[in-house]
Amino acid sequence: MGKKILLVEDESIIRMDLKVILETEGYEVIEEANNGEKAVELALTLKPDIILMDIKMPKIDGLKASRIIGKQLDVPIVIITAYSQKEFIEKAQQDNIVGYIVKPISKENLIPAIEIALHQAEKKKALQDDIILAKEEVKHRKLIEKAKGIVMDRKQYSEQEAFTFMRENSMKHRMSMYELSEKIIKQNEKTKN
Repeated sequence: MGKKILLVEDESIIRMDLKVILETEGYEVIEEANNGEKAVELALTLKPDIILMDIKMPKIDGLKASRIIGKQLDVPIVIITAYSQKEFIEKAQQDNIVGYIVKPISKENLIPAIEIALHQAEKKKALQDDIILAKEEVKHRKLIEKAKGIVMDRKQYSEQEAFTFMRENSMKHRMSMYELSEKIIKQNEKTKN
């Protein structure tokens, strides 16, 4: 199944044309909206892979809707618009807006924009995951170092001896170095009180 797209365009003929292009290319248009207010509601409910959003629409315009969505969801948005003026382009420079296509829209300019937007979103997600993992690793290392310091202090071990003691105990008790470190720190806090 193709990537899920939320299509937001107030002109029904253009919306139908875009839907045909997208579905012909294997994308799944999960829902359509004709105003920004509905776009926000649908985006938050359906969590699409990507949103195609017109700028000029009733109720809430596409740029404001994109800002609202961007505060709550990490979903790439490609702006589709008849406006190529500098002021619109500047207003469209938001973190979650990753493309800007000027009408009339053809398959030749729509599909590459979507593919690039989806690729960039995947790269961004991978980087965010790497950052989370790195922070977690630093947290684990700090805890292990703290526990190693406690072992060195309590048993009068050198750093290497403390590390070897902890590694052997983690294998013996079938727990990670992080779990063992938590246990050592908790036991140390109990003996202090």
